[in-house]
This record gives sequence, C-alpha cells and structure tokens, in this order.
Amino acid sequence: MPSRRRAILILAALTLLALLSFVLALTVGSYRVTPAEALTALFGGMGGNLGGGADIVLQLRLPRALAGFACGGLLALAGALMQVLLRNPLAEPYVLGISGGAGVGAMFAILIGLPTLGIDGLAFAGALGAMLLVFGLAHGDGSWTQTRLLLTGVIVAAGCGALVALMLTVAEEQKLRGMLFWLMGDLAQASSPWPPLLALLAALAAAMPFARELNLLARGLMQARALGVAVNRLRYVVYLLASLATAASVTTAGSIGFVGLVVPHLVRLATGNDQRLLLPASALAGGALLVLADTAARTAIAPQQLPVGVLTALIGVPVFLFLLARQPR
Repeated sequence: MPSRRRAILILAALTLLALLSFVLALTVGSYRVTPAEALTALFGGMGGNLGGGADIVLQLRLPRALAGFACGGLLALAGALMQVLLRNPLAEPYVLGISGGAGVGAMFAILIGLPTLGIDGLAFAGALGAMLLVFGLAHGDGSWTQTRLLLTGVIVAAGCGALVALMLTVAEEQKLRGMLFWLMGDLAQASSPWPPLLALLAALAAAMPFARELNLLARGLMQARALGVAVNRLRYVVYLLASLATAASVTTAGSIGFVGLVVPHLVRLATGNDQRLLLPASALAGGALLVLADTAARTAIAPQQLPVGVLTALIGVPVFLFLLARQPR
C-alpha cells in the first residue's frame, strides 16, 4: 500500500498534469492565445480587451477541454473497474459491448437525420440496452463468472458491429463522414461538458467507498469471500458503475479507444494496485491524456481536424506493447 505522503504527491503531480493539459488546450490552435490572455478570458468574462480571443476560449476551447477531461476520466475509471471485475489485464470499457450498443443508436440517429440531441439520446439508449442485454444473458440462470460475462460481451459487441456496418453500407454519402468521425471518436461533437463531468464525479464518488473491497476482489473470489466481502453484490455494483461511465463517455464523444486500457496500467506502475489511489489517479491521468490528445488532433494538420480516437490509438498501441515487453510472463 502506498504511504499517505506518496499518495498525495502522486495525486498532486497528476493534478498539475491535468492543469497543464488545460493550459495547452486553451492556448494552442490556429488562433494563438497566451496563458495570460486565457486567464483574463476565464476570470474576466466575455469581451474585454481580447476581442474574439475570449469568445474562442470560453465558447469553443474550454467546453471542449472540459468534455475531453470528463470523457477521458470516465474511460480510465471504467477500465480500472473492468480490470478488477474481470481479473483480466486486457479488459477495457468497450469489451462488454457498451460502445457497440451506443454506436448502433448513434448511427441510426444520423441515418434518419436526427439533430445532435437526438444522436446523444439514441446513443445513450443503445448503450443502456447493450448493458442490460449483456447483464441478462450473462446472468442467465443465476450463475455469474468472469468468463461468461466476457464472452457474452464479445458476442453482443460483434452483433452491434454488424449492425453498424450495415447502416454504413446503406447510408447516404454525405452522412458517412459524420458517422465515421463518431465511430473514431470526436470531441468536436460534444454539445455540453456538464453531463459527462457530473457523471465522472458521481461515478468516482460511488466507486471510492468500495475501494477496500475491490482490493480484496483483485486477489481472487475465494479470498474475498473468506474475508467477508459480499462478492455478488460488489460485482453488480462494479459492472453497473463501469457500464454507466462508459455510456456517458461514448454518448458525449463517440468511441475513443485505448484510454481505458492503457491508462490504468500506466498509473498502476506508479501507484501499485491499491484501488483507493488507483481509481482517482486513473481518472486524473485519463482526463489529462485525452485533453492533450484532442489538442494534438485539432492542431496537427490545422485547419483540418483529426478524430481524437486516431491519436489515442497511435499513442496507446506502442505504450501497451512497451508494457507487455516489460513483463514477458
């Protein structure tokens, strides 16, 4: 278990990283804004001496950075919870078909021409539908095993992928770009940062009281039961929290890969496997990573923008291969 002083230092360092990511997100872009000008815009309101700079910071960059931080934190938190629930280092937020269900809902909404609010609503409904379907099929006759849950999620995700491919095939050409950007993850479509931010705070507040029990669950079911953990109840809670966190993120920004897989592993290198520190540290690190990746995505080939999911994949693949090389077992 990390000491309290070490835990405070780690959280302080990650908080500083998150603040730095916000500074870059607010100042870097086609229209350059200095840190001093960004602070003036934040604390001095609209207009002032900045002209259009304040509008860019307050109306475009700040909401996008807040949404990116919230989505990254949700994905990293969900990934950490999934890896404990399934006791599988390859577990990540999308492994149980939540993203696939959201994708089906969002693609159908775009296909029939619904506005952004309708796309978000159907994406969230699809994610909840996939969550309930996986839970119902995996629970079945009352049994509950990690393998059964994982296999059920993989099958549901495959079915959702087939439906998404079907809708892409029949979609009109002018709608394909929006569909592809949603599927690859795109924070430009985030309408409001407040729902995912509230979801992140709620998910973290709900998960932290179970951190000690999660430490025991990570050691194995038999040991956790022997030490008095209500394993079945705990697994239901973890599955529900991880699924809702994933649904909130996917609804806001589409499918953004590798954040929920890689970030918990990287944080675990510094913090160990104590969930009391790992969960909040993963949320901070995931949020900072996605804000930095989104800043790079919108500035790398400006004025054109890349889907942020492309950047997280380009970062996540070599990082995960490096982690595998460190532990060849």
